[in-house]
Formats: sequence, C-alpha cells, structure tokens
Amino acid sequence: MFKRSTFIILGALLMAIGLELFLVPNQVLDGGIVGISIILSYLTGWKLGVFIFVLNIPFFFIGYKQIGKTFALSTLLGISVLSLGTFFLHSVPVFTDDLLLATVFGGIILGMGVGVVIRYGGSLDGTEILAILFNKNSPFSVGEIIMFFNFFIFIVAGFVFEWDRAMYSAMTYFIAFKTIDIVIQGIDESKSAWIISDYYEEIGQAIIDRLGRGVTYLNGEGAYTGDGKKVIFCVITRLEEAKLKGIVEDIDPAAFLAVGSIAEVRGGRFKKRAIH
Repeated sequence: MFKRSTFIILGALLMAIGLELFLVPNQVLDGGIVGISIILSYLTGWKLGVFIFVLNIPFFFIGYKQIGKTFALSTLLGISVLSLGTFFLHSVPVFTDDLLLATVFGGIILGMGVGVVIRYGGSLDGTEILAILFNKNSPFSVGEIIMFFNFFIFIVAGFVFEWDRAMYSAMTYFIAFKTIDIVIQGIDESKSAWIISDYYEEIGQAIIDRLGRGVTYLNGEGAYTGDGKKVIFCVITRLEEAKLKGIVEDIDPAAFLAVGSIAEVRGGRFKKRAIH
C-alpha cells in the first residue's frame, strides 16, 4: 500500500509539472477531463485544480461501483495530489515559451505521470471509465470512444484558443499516449515467440545458449498434412527480437516464426540467466 501510494503521488506530481510548467501557460491542452478543465479554467479564471477535482468526482463513484474500492481510492489520491499540485505550481515560472519544446516535453512528462499512476492501479482522468461504460452498449471500442471524445475537445480548443494550439494539443496527446505505453510496459517490452521447425532442438538450444532464455517445446499437428510438429515457445524482450530472428534464419530459413507483444509476464523462469 505504501509503495502504491508513493508512486501514485509521484505520477500525479509529474502530470502537474507537465501541465503547469509546460502546457497550460502555452495554451496547449491534454485530452479528457483535464482538457475540459483547462478550457473552463481559461474561460472563467478559476484555478485549474478546482475543475480537475470537481469534474472527476462523479467518475470516482462510478469507478468505486464498476471496478472496485482499491481502484477508486487510488484514483481519489491521484486526482487530489494532481489538483493540489497544479495549485501550488501555478505561480512557478514556465520552463519554455517555445511551443514545440513545450508540446514535446510537456507531453512526455505528462505521459510518464499518467503511466506511473495507471501502472500502480489508479487513474488521473475519468474519460477511461466513461469510455468503458459506453463501450458496453455501443459497437465502438474503448480506444475509439476516447479518441472521439478528445477529438471533440480539440475542436472546442480551436475556437477557444487558436487552431494552431488545437493542433499542438493533438500532438501532445499523441506523445503522451506513446509515453504511457512505454511506462506501463517498460522499455524492455516482453514479446512471445512461436517457432515451428524440423530443427527445433538446434533452434531451442541456440536460444538457450545465445539469448539466455528458457524455451518450451509444445506438441502440434499440421491441419493440412496431419504430421506431428514441435512448436518452440519462448518469451523475450523487444531488444532481443532481432537476435532471435537471426538465430532462426541461420539454422532454418524456412522455419515458421511468429512474434507478438505481451502485456505482462510473471512466474516461471522468465528471469534471464547470465550468459558467459
């Protein structure tokens, strides 16, 4: 609980820094409830933190009912710290007046903050919860609903601020979105590899010796020929993908190889052994 709370506070403070020291002073928005809060703060002159906290209160109760108490309390902690952070950082001088620098670095810092909070079980914006609820009764995915919601916000931003600010805001959202993925999955993103080859023993041993990864042999059967096949399964990092492809290509250029991303890996012997 202490570790979870610490990282949620850290993530919320990072987002507050990204907003108040980079984006908001340059009239660049984030998406979701935070984006709406920035527009309302600009139009009314009220503090940004007030709108972030008030507009997210309904989603706190929705999250409590739909997802669970731990998620709701983690979200409440994150939103509270974010709101207070924007309040105390409001008087701090902006880091840069350059729109491109503010967009890029503000998006990265914001994405890091949101990613840390999501990774430790919380949320800093009620848009995701709203999208999950709409998704149950609509043909659109959660991601498509969020994208449509943010597209509408950026259109409004174009009228409230200027159209170039709306375009910079869309760029910020994209940068933050990609940064969130990196933070949640980690730089060493895990990938699964499935290999079918008559030389499965040589390939499997090469993976063990040259990559230091464990392999599992699965029994398979060709649907067309009915022949029995051995399938090699292993988990690697993104940085090891090219080397794995090189190993398979060297031993059996005709081998079948499929590589896919994995959200999380636990247990087993995934921890890499030392290679000497």
